[in-house]
Amino acid sequence: MKAMIFDRPGLPLRAAERDIPECGAEQVLLKVSACGVCRTDLHIVDGELTEPKPGLIPGHEIVGRVVAKGASVERFAIGQRLGVPWLGQTCGRCRYCLGGRENLCDQARFTGYTLDGGYAEYAAADQNYCFALPENYADAEAAPLLCAGLIGHRALVAAGDAEIVGVYGFGAAAHIISQVMVWQGRTCYAFTKPGDDAGQRFARQLGAAWAGDSDSAPPRAMDAAILFAPVGALLPQALRHTVKGGRVVCAGIHMSEIPAFPYSILWGERSVQSIANLTRQDGEAFFEIAPRAGVRTSVETFALGDANLALAGLRAGRIQGAAVLTMPD
Repeated sequence: MKAMIFDRPGLPLRAAERDIPECGAEQVLLKVSACGVCRTDLHIVDGELTEPKPGLIPGHEIVGRVVAKGASVERFAIGQRLGVPWLGQTCGRCRYCLGGRENLCDQARFTGYTLDGGYAEYAAADQNYCFALPENYADAEAAPLLCAGLIGHRALVAAGDAEIVGVYGFGAAAHIISQVMVWQGRTCYAFTKPGDDAGQRFARQLGAAWAGDSDSAPPRAMDAAILFAPVGALLPQALRHTVKGGRVVCAGIHMSEIPAFPYSILWGERSVQSIANLTRQDGEAFFEIAPRAGVRTSVETFALGDANLALAGLRAGRIQGAAVLTMPD
């Protein structure tokens, strides 16, 4: 099969031929039709996540159809369309797994990082960590839901019942979860890189009540803020515009250094929370909500061999919505 391989930071992904994976007893083999290009992939390629599998095939927003399955697979049928997310495996025995927080499992393995992912024509995945996908999304449209959507949903849940929610970084996750906010009757404020007029127009088209530069003050103080942009300096900026008792949620897996800030902007029972990975329950909940909320994804598609172009576009902020690799039939 054709695949794109990560060798080490500083090098572009390398096109290569790999053997089609064999199924373990609990695994399904998918013929990949689409795989989202996530900012986490950039963190891997840029060396900010430092423990990838050697000879890694990146990609953790995988959509494909089952073409083979292991002896113990009973959940899914040949030909069924599935999605594969970031969380690829957990131990099932630790305090986190037993306590409903499998996203924090110390033995967890992750698709496209410690397990081979979907920048390839085929991918194998544990049946227990795959999702059946809503039928009203085409393959490329469904791919961003598997990380941008899931992490966005978990971050929004962490924001509680906040009425006014600010979103910093209007990329793949924000463009999905802002639609859920509008459906829920919340007010969404969107913050983009200074001068990103196109991104601000895009946010308003998706229902944001206000959109402006990340260094601007919103029209009103926010009940909560979600940071999708991996920029540590935005955390104190968000705190300054959050009401007492409000929360700032950091939704990325990596963030640049957070600068020192005065205690006064945290005081007043404001809180800061990070979001780590996802649980399977998150996925089931979000895939039930997304169609009812009328969530649509805006995607720019690239051929598998153009994965480096997609990553470059994401790094430069040129992607509106989400980038997705698509495979020929």
